[in-house]
Amino acid sequence: MAEPNQICALLVDDHPVIRIGMEATLSAFPDIRVVGQAKDGEEALTLCAIYQPDVVLMDLVMPRVNGVEATRRIRTQFPHIQVIVFTSFQGQNLVQQALQAGAIGYLLKDASPQEIVAAVRSAAAGKRTLSPDILDALIQTATHPSAERLYDLSERELEVLMHMVEGLTNPEIAAKLMVSVNTVRHHVRGILMKLDVTNRTAAVKLAIEEHLIPTRSDH
Repeated sequence: MAEPNQICALLVDDHPVIRIGMEATLSAFPDIRVVGQAKDGEEALTLCAIYQPDVVLMDLVMPRVNGVEATRRIRTQFPHIQVIVFTSFQGQNLVQQALQAGAIGYLLKDASPQEIVAAVRSAAAGKRTLSPDILDALIQTATHPSAERLYDLSERELEVLMHMVEGLTNPEIAAKLMVSVNTVRHHVRGILMKLDVTNRTAAVKLAIEEHLIPTRSDH
């Protein structure tokens, strides 16, 4: 059981190594107690109902229910629970989606332990925390509104998207790029998240409509 003045935190990430590392980081501070870990957004909702944490640290790109949707549901069902996005993705489109879903903070995974703990404490007090890079992305969006249409896909994600448009399966893309199928799956999840679509067909359609990848006529 948490002490009366302790902040109860729930960790949500599909990588167990990251969850374990985060728990070790937070547990070093006596005013924070990790009450549970979830591997995706669906499990996070279940654990929120059970443990009623003060703060959730939420990854974005996960199977089943992704971080943006999970954040939206948590804030709707449990408005007293604050959500901090904790991710390696800093695209303008993703930042806006997460904040619109109700996240009170947005941290990148290269944040220091002190920054993470400070964000958890701020969230528990109802105060917003954004990484400096995230502030830059929001300023960029405000000053160049059309930039959000770039979707912030990485070079490797654009490669994967190009092969998706070509109709290749994940194993075929993995063979082309000489990476594992799991790596391709991770990139595909990231692409779907950044494009704000739910399946490959919609991603391919949007890629063609928005000219996100070069077509044969572009060469």
